[in-house]
Amino acid sequence: MKKPFLIFVISALIGLGLGYVVFDVLIPDQSQQEVAVDDKDEAKSSETSQEEANKTVAVSGDNILQAKGCLGCHAVSGLNLDGGATGPDLSQAFNNVEDKHGKPLAEFLKEPTSAVMSGVIGGNPLTDEEINQIIEALQKAAE
Repeated sequence: MKKPFLIFVISALIGLGLGYVVFDVLIPDQSQQEVAVDDKDEAKSSETSQEEANKTVAVSGDNILQAKGCLGCHAVSGLNLDGGATGPDLSQAFNNVEDKHGKPLAEFLKEPTSAVMSGVIGGNPLTDEEINQIIEALQKAAE
């Protein structure tokens, strides 16, 4: 009786320790990061620079993708947003979700068909306004 309990306690401590290392040490709080502008972007024509500026989103508390935790698992390279590598890059999600999941993006965000996203969104449902903001951001990323 003592040996299985001891193994359980040791396993739990190891699991908690690994969780701390992964989420607090290796993946630091991204709410204060900002997207850097490369020097080569400054040399582009004003039209191209304006187009890129419209697609670049600062990673801060006012960014819906950061605020709702999307960037914890997903990157959005179309908006120059670094994020987690657990989930796929969302740059083409606006175009691909319906084909992949059988429902438009707005419906998917209300009731996801994937098990992982069902658990994530089910525990923290999105409002209609948040869904509209996410769709707008992902539409910009897909351009």
